[in-house]
Amino acid sequence: MRPAGAKRTAAGKAGKAALSLATNAAPTKATPAKRATPAPAALPDPAAPRPARRRAVANAAAAAVGGGFKPWSPAEVEHAFARFEAADPEPKGELDYVDPYTLLVAVVLSAQATDIGVNRATRALFAAAPTPEAMVALGEEGVAQHIRTLGLYRGKAKNVVELSRRLITEHGGTVPADRAALEALPGVGRKTANVVLNIAFQLPTIAVDTHLFRVANRTGLAPGRTPLEVELGLEREIPDRFKLHAHHWLILHGRYVCKALKPDCPRCLISDLCRWPQKSPA
Repeated sequence: MRPAGAKRTAAGKAGKAALSLATNAAPTKATPAKRATPAPAALPDPAAPRPARRRAVANAAAAAVGGGFKPWSPAEVEHAFARFEAADPEPKGELDYVDPYTLLVAVVLSAQATDIGVNRATRALFAAAPTPEAMVALGEEGVAQHIRTLGLYRGKAKNVVELSRRLITEHGGTVPADRAALEALPGVGRKTANVVLNIAFQLPTIAVDTHLFRVANRTGLAPGRTPLEVELGLEREIPDRFKLHAHHWLILHGRYVCKALKPDCPRCLISDLCRWPQKSPA
């Protein structure tokens, strides 16, 4: 789991008007000369979409179109994942962690953040608090100081401390290998639970992030309007022997090849199977 053009607003015209009104008035005999009025800075065009919005638009476009593609045959699905497996037999996630607990914390912190940014923040955090008990002792303010470079860091600090407290009181300080129990923890949704179950406990769950959502829709492999629809579609389509690594293959493919804004179709392992009609040229 990012094509429509945005309408220009009046702000761009306002910037031009402001520029045309800037003057250097000549001094009169009765009054001292005034300093020239500096021209106002050019106003940014609010209609210009930010990268995150453009990625969201690309994902929405893929979801809108993907359901109309010819469904993949079982043989095509088998071929696609056999290629992923041959290229990367043991795919790994890109978050740094040392055990199920630090993995859980890292995934909670990764919401609306990059893995690189999370790894930078958790390096010192995990050194200071590698266990639920140490995290509770560090407290919300202490956690916040370590993760202040991440978006929504105060809310995340609160969730990390509270989920750590709940792990101690409800699970003996260990991370449960159960989706319902994980989703009951603060800051943990279905995607986070699926990541933890897959990586920490080797269960064949499929965590649908923004990259995987786009790939599933754009290729026509498992189109869906919501992450849950995509997840259930992939569970139906992917052969059991590929399910353990399926979400890593698809996430990494979306992150580095089937990118939202500039998909690198010439490098795509499944370009011949992909249903997307607007493939980028070599």
